[in-house]
Amino acid sequence: MIPGADTSWPTADPDALAHSERLAGLIAGRIGAAGGWLSFADYMALALYAPGLGYYAAGARKFGAAGDFVTAPELTPLFAQTLAAQAVQVMEDCGNEILELGAGSGRLAVDLMRELARLGRLPDRYGILEPSPDLRQRQQALLEREAPELLDRVRWLDTLPDRLSGLVLGNEVLDALPVHLVHWLDGQALERGVALDEAGSAFVWQDRPMPPGPLLDAANRLPAPGDDYLSEVCLAAPALIHSLAERLQHGMLLFLDYGFPRAEYYHPDRREGTLMCHYRHRSFDDPFYLPGLVDITSHVDFTLIADTALDASLDVLGYTSQAHFLLNCGLLERLGELEPGSTVYLKETARVQKLIQPTEMGELFKVIALGKGDLPLPLGFARGDKRHNL
Repeated sequence: MIPGADTSWPTADPDALAHSERLAGLIAGRIGAAGGWLSFADYMALALYAPGLGYYAAGARKFGAAGDFVTAPELTPLFAQTLAAQAVQVMEDCGNEILELGAGSGRLAVDLMRELARLGRLPDRYGILEPSPDLRQRQQALLEREAPELLDRVRWLDTLPDRLSGLVLGNEVLDALPVHLVHWLDGQALERGVALDEAGSAFVWQDRPMPPGPLLDAANRLPAPGDDYLSEVCLAAPALIHSLAERLQHGMLLFLDYGFPRAEYYHPDRREGTLMCHYRHRSFDDPFYLPGLVDITSHVDFTLIADTALDASLDVLGYTSQAHFLLNCGLLERLGELEPGSTVYLKETARVQKLIQPTEMGELFKVIALGKGDLPLPLGFARGDKRHNL
């Protein structure tokens, strides 16, 4: 389906369309400067992060009912309250600090800090590494509005600290990292990139042979997926894991995201990859539609994350479904603290079902913990640990 062909699709207003056209012009200029072809990873990076124009770098509403998608922290405060139990365990063992990567609307930070305050286990520092100036402002405004007493513990960072201890948290961060597209055809791995049509007015796909380098090496390490097969290879995720590992002194990296182990990610039946776009709660697979107004994501290859961690001298402490993780951390106990039969209880019960049901977020979303130092089995992986599937 072509987005926008159905009249039921939400439309962008003239200002938003003009914004998208400016970004499209910037990308077209980059394609021309690069000789007529741009890797999809470069296209995705510009579409999401180009200063002042990219999806995460500009002012469009992204999260919640009025945005393009709803994340787990936006769905219910019980998500952050449950996550607090894991945070407490890590801070007790590793240091009283939390660093959140890409804090979105700030909802997770606010609800997590509130719960830690209730438990008497506030971190000494809560760092937020946020590349988007717009989102940083929204996070600050949310904290000022809902938890001003916690502001003095929060620090917004432009770069990773030189040293890290405690908990590093990334909720739906890895799926937003730029990916390369690889097209296996006639026994050869080709890179699929972005070019302009003959009129120079529209983006089109164009394959080319891959030169020797990290992308070709990564593609050659994957299981042969079959002929005429398209999928993603993420080089940015290993780079992030290595950067975090270099700085981590004692602590845990905890990532929650949607994805699969490698054998499932590159399954022969998954012939068109996992690339997905989100606009006003609609999902589709055309990343050229309204650049700058549309989120672009790719599922996470969790085997890649685990292999990179081991290569970076980190321990893989646990890997499981979001459902198992949240239940292990006491999600149902948090729900049980609400008044049974009340309106709030009934609403939260429905939201909890979304978090843990296999047909909702419960199985598609996974949780992986990577650590450095002598750490016990994390609470969230006490039952249902699936490291053997990686």
